[in-house]
Amino acid sequence: MTPLIVATQNSGKLAEMQHYLAELPWELQLMPADLEIAETGTTFSENAILKATQVAKHLGQWAIADDSGLEVMALDGAPGIYSARYGNTDVDRIQRLLSALQGKADRRAQFACVIALARPDGSLACQAPGICKGEILRAPQGEGGFGYDPVFYVPSVQQTFAELSAATKRQISHRGEAFKALLPQLLSVQAGLGF
Repeated sequence: MTPLIVATQNSGKLAEMQHYLAELPWELQLMPADLEIAETGTTFSENAILKATQVAKHLGQWAIADDSGLEVMALDGAPGIYSARYGNTDVDRIQRLLSALQGKADRRAQFACVIALARPDGSLACQAPGICKGEILRAPQGEGGFGYDPVFYVPSVQQTFAELSAATKRQISHRGEAFKALLPQLLSVQAGLGF
């Protein structure tokens, strides 16, 4: 198994990536706790590439990273790349979002994600985007998930992310869509490596 460093210290994200990449001969590992990568990009793509390439270069290993967030049309795409920093807690972030949307009829939104894979020399091997379209409810619904999940409603399944089963969420989410797009590229990289 070839080591693949996941550019995060979040074990939940590691477990999620392990699920998506279960069929591939990569051994996923968290990046070292003392490694800090500043997310200075202005897009999800820039941040995902930055994290993957910097971790790969620093450790001399294959690395994978994602960057994702919520884009709300009536707020000109905010909170966007600042989704995690839109408040101190999930409750704060949701409250700020609902306040910003007060009186606005347009509730369209999308979760967006970009996943990037970098070679051990720090060069970009491949990347893929994923999007899940929905709308922002006026009040939270559901107990599952995290972040904005209780207010992100997906019309095609008539539930919020917080109401979906883990399996359904993995299938339709922005991250799930990005992995679907990335998988053929990963298989090509893997074939090129001869494993």
